[in-house]
Amino acid sequence: METKVIKPSENGNNDDKVSNNSTSTGSGVGLKRELGLFNSVTLIVGCIIGSGIFLSPKSVITNTGSVGLSLVVWSLSGVFSLVGALCFAELGTTIPKSGGEYSYLMAAFGPFPAFLLLWVTLIIINPTGQTIVALTFAEYVIQPFFTIADCPAPDLVIRIIAVLCLGKFNSSPGVDSFSPCY
Repeated sequence: METKVIKPSENGNNDDKVSNNSTSTGSGVGLKRELGLFNSVTLIVGCIIGSGIFLSPKSVITNTGSVGLSLVVWSLSGVFSLVGALCFAELGTTIPKSGGEYSYLMAAFGPFPAFLLLWVTLIIINPTGQTIVALTFAEYVIQPFFTIADCPAPDLVIRIIAVLCLGKFNSSPGVDSFSPCY
C-alpha cells in the first residue's frame, strides 16, 4: 500500500489535498485515494444491497399477495434507489472531498448538522443496522434445527446467537473482554 503526503493549507485545514508523486516524508501521512472495480462492486453489494435482501422478499410477497405485484414493488424500489445513487454520484463529483455524507452536509448546511449526523450514525443508525443483521443471521442459522421438530425457535436462542455475532470473546494475554467484531 502506497502512502501519500497530505499538504495542509495555510489555515491548518487539510481540505483533502494529496500530492501525486511523493511518499511519507511531509507533515502528514494519508492513504492512496483509489477505488478499483472489485472494491466498487463489493462496496455496492455490501452497503447498498446488504443483508436486507434475505429478509425482505418474504414480507413483500406476504403484503402484496402476488408474485407479479411484488416484482413491481421491487422494480419501483430499484428505480427509487437508482435516483438516490445518482444524487450521491452528483454530490461526489460536485464536492470532491472524502467523508461522504458528512462532507456534503458540512458544505451545504455547516458544521452543526454534520456533527449531528456523525453522532446519530454512531449511536443509532450503525448499531441498529448491525443488530438487525445479527438477528436475521441468527434466525436463518437456527431455523433448520427447529423446522424438523415443527416448533418455533426460542427467542432466547436467537438472541444468544445474535449477541455472539455482534461480538467476540477476546482471550489475549492480559485482555479479557467482549469486543465488537466490526
